[in-house]
Amino acid sequence: MNFLSVVWDIDPEIFKIGGFGVRWYSLMFVLAFILGLHLMKKIFVNDNISEEKLDPLFMYVFISMLIGMRLGDVFFYSWDYYQNHLLEIILPFKKQEGASALFGMVNGWKFTGFTGFASHGAAIAIPIALYFYSKKHLYKPWLFILDRLGIMVALAGFFIRFGNFFNSEIYGKPTESNFGVIFKRAGETVPRYPTQLFEAFSYLGLFFILWYFYWKTDKKNKSGFLFGLFMVALWSLRFFIEFLKEAQVEGREDWVLNSLNTGQVLSIPLVLIGLWLMFRKNRLNV
Repeated sequence: MNFLSVVWDIDPEIFKIGGFGVRWYSLMFVLAFILGLHLMKKIFVNDNISEEKLDPLFMYVFISMLIGMRLGDVFFYSWDYYQNHLLEIILPFKKQEGASALFGMVNGWKFTGFTGFASHGAAIAIPIALYFYSKKHLYKPWLFILDRLGIMVALAGFFIRFGNFFNSEIYGKPTESNFGVIFKRAGETVPRYPTQLFEAFSYLGLFFILWYFYWKTDKKNKSGFLFGLFMVALWSLRFFIEFLKEAQVEGREDWVLNSLNTGQVLSIPLVLIGLWLMFRKNRLNV
């Protein structure tokens, strides 16, 4: 045993009842939403917005996030598989012959839950959903709610990446040294970069920066600035940490100049949008 490395062998399931298990990843999602709603309530009070508008906001964000992350994984990362298994895009089941109903089988389908999500899909779906929320419920410019919700999304990113760590997934390349984390449940035997934790604490730092800008400066009054800062910082962090990550999709790990992977290519336009929002001269009231 190498005492400079950490052997990570935590069961991703906290407990199991019948064929259904409660996972650490799910718990992280719940914590993200509970804390996010609590902090968003403080922002709404400060902005003199009725707390009743929080309930529809939760539904718009939750549903669009799940749909966006799911479709993001399907089309950005796993289309080669799903083009031949279209039903599995919308159903939490996979075809599996030979298992009994006792283990979650229903008419030849095994319950697996939705196992593929991609944050880039959420980055597209959530702003689209919030456009309709701002028009139907908030009656304020689209960028008004994006500026404020970006703060909460940064915090949610912290919890989600911790969930990935508990799942022993989205880990990094071998460190080629005695330092690192050995993800035993993933079948690994060498120390790797804990890139989930790198991202988690980077996003937590971004949350505190955005929280400071909202409460201690006048940047919240500059439409689009906070959301632009969120986009630039989060996707830049993602871009650079990707260099340490193991490829998530076989055959698509090197798209540009034999160095940029799928996640990095998708991050570039999001960073550019953020820069435009931060530094544009004409602030549109959208």
